[in-house]
Amino acid sequence: MNKTVGEGVDFARQLKASAQGVDGVEVAIAPPYTALYAVQKEIKDSSIRLAAQNLFWEEKGAFTGEVSPLMLKELGCHYVIIGHSERRQFFGETDDSVNRKIRAALAQGLKPILCVGETLKEREEGKTFSVIERQVQGGLKELGAEAIQNLVVAYEPVWAIGTGKTATPEQAEEVHRFIREKLSHLYSKGMAERVRNPVRRERHPGERQQADG
Repeated sequence: MNKTVGEGVDFARQLKASAQGVDGVEVAIAPPYTALYAVQKEIKDSSIRLAAQNLFWEEKGAFTGEVSPLMLKELGCHYVIIGHSERRQFFGETDDSVNRKIRAALAQGLKPILCVGETLKEREEGKTFSVIERQVQGGLKELGAEAIQNLVVAYEPVWAIGTGKTATPEQAEEVHRFIREKLSHLYSKGMAERVRNPVRRERHPGERQQADG
């Protein structure tokens, strides 16, 4: 919940300039709902992809305050973040609701960015991998191999958000390997290798920058 429409457009303009000539990676920006349309207009002639921060699983209906996958698709969104740690922590997001949202996104041709990650207490208790396993399995419940070809899995440790702590590349890579192993068991090694684990740069108040691996 950062940046007004004008600030979002300005940020997108700066990002567009910085991303010129960058090869071998895909860049995406996920502004608040209110800035999606304006940011999309700013980046439309660039290689930058537009992402939304969340969605609801129904296409329409009496769900005041929610935004549907159809609405995001019309705005030109390519990706949508689902299961972000802050959604889980503050808004009651569950593995079941994450699964429903992923299904809704895929049905409309949006690519889900599934966020998984453990709290500091869970890490200190040695529960990192059991938490990640539960979140991956729950988020992908009853989804076929074809569906995960359009999936991104982002490791986002809750303990590294707003605490001043950051996950080291080694910690992130350890979890990435575990995620791929789990996907290999659920689907196949080939399918698991196609699922991407992104490097994320997030700007919060004070311009804190964080890499999730």
